Amino acid sequence: MAGNQLLSGAPRLALRPLTVESFAPYGDVVTSKGREGRSINAGTSTRVEMPEPDVLGDGGRPSLSVFRASAACLPIEIRELERHRLGSQTFLPLGGTPFVVVVALGEAAPDAATLAAFRVAGDCGVTFRRGVWHHSLLALADGDFAVIERRGTETDCEVAQLRPLRVD
Repeated sequence: MAGNQLLSGAPRLALRPLTVESFAPYGDVVTSKGREGRSINAGTSTRVEMPEPDVLGDGGRPSLSVFRASAACLPIEIRELERHRLGSQTFLPLGGTPFVVVVALGEAAPDAATLAAFRVAGDCGVTFRRGVWHHSLLALADGDFAVIERRGTETDCEVAQLRPLRVD
């Protein structure tokens, strides 16, 4: 009850549907929908190329992990965003798990004018571009996500605190 009272006074950021065009300032939508491909494997598959993750710069190497996410319930209170300045980060739901993406642009800190929240149905993934502010994984159901990111000797995660923000 106290959490809901806190959220009632927080500024609101409405969820919007994820499209390739609406997400373009922040990164790429990982989906074959609407993209051409080429026949492979004696015609049993179509290969659809995606933009490559940006994980090799500054001495990095690819890292593939599975994040086991616990469900979050809407509305969600956002108090911080993170970014990775040395590489991109890709989230791919393994079982169709829907999730929420909160993103912002900005050099020194997240720019409130660029804040956006997207509802991802779970039939595609997203790649955050290098330097894009984003909230950590917000699954709307329990589920596993394949995560491709940069691994290197230097820690690559900056966190910025925000005034509480309600996402619904």
